[in-house]
Amino acid sequence: MLNVGVLIGGRSVEHEVAVITAMQMIENLDKSKYKVYPIYISNTGKWLVGPGLDKFETYKKRDFSNCREVFLMPTYGSKTLYVLEDKEVSGGLFGKRESYKSLKKYCDLDVAILGLHGTNAEDGTIQGLLDTIGLPYTGGDVLASSIGMDKVLMKDVYKQNNIPTVNYYWFYRDRWKTNKDQVIEEVEKLSYPLMVKPSNLGSSIGISKAIDRDSLIQSIEVAINYDNKIIIEEAIENLREINCAVLGRNDDLITSVLEEPIGWKDVQNFQDKYSKDSKTTRRIPADVTEDVKKQIEDLAKEAFKVINCAGTARIDFLLEDNEKVYVNEINTLPGSTSYHLWEKVGISFKELMDRLIEIALKNQEEKDKNLVTFESDIYLKTSYGTKGGSSLK
Repeated sequence: MLNVGVLIGGRSVEHEVAVITAMQMIENLDKSKYKVYPIYISNTGKWLVGPGLDKFETYKKRDFSNCREVFLMPTYGSKTLYVLEDKEVSGGLFGKRESYKSLKKYCDLDVAILGLHGTNAEDGTIQGLLDTIGLPYTGGDVLASSIGMDKVLMKDVYKQNNIPTVNYYWFYRDRWKTNKDQVIEEVEKLSYPLMVKPSNLGSSIGISKAIDRDSLIQSIEVAINYDNKIIIEEAIENLREINCAVLGRNDDLITSVLEEPIGWKDVQNFQDKYSKDSKTTRRIPADVTEDVKKQIEDLAKEAFKVINCAGTARIDFLLEDNEKVYVNEINTLPGSTSYHLWEKVGISFKELMDRLIEIALKNQEEKDKNLVTFESDIYLKTSYGTKGGSSLK
C-alpha cells in the first residue's frame, strides 16, 4: 500500500478552489491501494496535519485547532513528515524546568498529490521543493508548471512552436507606475477590444475587458493588484471557448472529450466558474465540426508536450467564427482534475487518480536515472586555495 500525501489549499488567492479539488481527489482515491495523508497548506503557508482534514466541513468552519504543524527535511531521499512536539526537561532538584520543541516522525510518503492551484502551487515552486527531496508528485515538473503559469512565457513558447495564439503585449507593474503614457501607446498598437490579465493567475481573477482607453486604464489598475506582470491580448469578438484535457507523459498522450462553457459573456469570472448560483453550463461534447475537433485535439497534445507537461492538464481554446482555433492557455493543475471530461471517455475519477499516481512514479523513476555526479580532476587543476592564485591550470 502506498502512502499518499494530498497537499490541500496553498498560499494563493485560489486557495478555496484548491480545497474543493483536493477534497474530490481524496474522496476518489482507492483506499484499498493507498494510505491517504491530508496535508493542509494554510493561506499563511503553514503545513498542517490532523483529524478532519479529509472532511470539507472542517474547511467551511475554518477550525484547525486540533491540527499540528508538519515539516519536511530538505535532504534528498528524506520523504518523512515530522511534527513538532512540546517537551520539558528537569532543571534538577531546585532548578527550573525548561521547555523546548522537538521533531517527531509523523509518516513516510511515497508520492504527493497536488490538490493546489495558482501561485506558490501551480507555478513550479512546490514542484521545486519536492524535486529537492526526490518525492514523486502529480502534474508537470518545475519547467512545465512555471511556463504554464506565466501566460507571457507560455505564449512565447507556443509562438516559437507554431501553435496559434492571439496577438498580445506585456509589461511589468513598475513600468506602468513610472511610464504609463508609453505603455498605453504600445498597448494601443493592438486593436480594441482588449483582454487585460495578470500574467500569473488563474480562475479568471483580475481579468477584465477593455473597449477604450478609459476602461483599459481601469482594467490595468485592477490587474496590477494581483501580479507584477500584466499581459494584454486582442479580444475575439465572435468567440466560443472550447476546452480539452490531455493525459499522459512524453509522447504517450490521450485527449478527453471537448467541452464548451456557455451562458457567460466576455469574461467567465470566478462566480461564473464556481458559484452554486452560476448560470454557466457546459455543452459536452462541444458542437464543432470534425475538422475543428481534430485541430483542437492535435493542438492540445502539442501544447501539453512542448512545455514538458505530465499527468493531466486542461487546454483552453478560443474558436473564432466556428473555424479559426487559438490556444488561450494551459491549466497544468486543472480544477477538479477535469475529471468530468475523462468520465465522458470512460475513465472514472478513481481510475484517473490511479493513472496520475502511476505517471508521478514513472516521472520520478526517469529523474533518478539522470547522473548528478561527474568524476574529474578539476580540484587538482585549480590553484584556488593556494597562496597567490585562484585560476584553473
